Amino acid sequence: MRLNIETSLDGLAEPDWDSPLQVTLTPELLAKTLMDTATAVHTGWESCVQDDSVLNQIVAMDDSGQNSVRLIEQEFADEEEVDVVWHDWALEICVGRVMTIGHWHLRNDSPPVDWEWHARQAENAFQQACVLIGRRARRGLWVEEAMPHELPPRSHRH
Repeated sequence: MRLNIETSLDGLAEPDWDSPLQVTLTPELLAKTLMDTATAVHTGWESCVQDDSVLNQIVAMDDSGQNSVRLIEQEFADEEEVDVVWHDWALEICVGRVMTIGHWHLRNDSPPVDWEWHARQAENAFQQACVLIGRRARRGLWVEEAMPHELPPRSHRH
């Protein structure tokens, strides 16, 4: 049995590599597809990350400079429990002025296996998000500096 399927595209040339594509994205869609394992997800007009709490970060931007993806590793002290320090991996996806932010955070005294899991989830989400802006990210090395003896700045938990 032979199938004969005719389309209206027969005889047309293939699309040009520079053909613009349009996709409708929402913060909810980004959160559900890229940040489904995050501890907390929210939107905003600006970053919730305080510069003085950042340990490491990597940023990818599109050619226009208007859209970006940023993975931040930060630490901050808990406002309510004085002796508790939180470690947080935050993924910021900025499309235009809208930011969708996911956090994978845990207490500093958590077991190493939990640290590895949280870091891997955030890094995987970053790699996938880079595709949105036409960039490719690969796993790499982070250089960790010795931890300061003083507590990180106080901040609220997301």
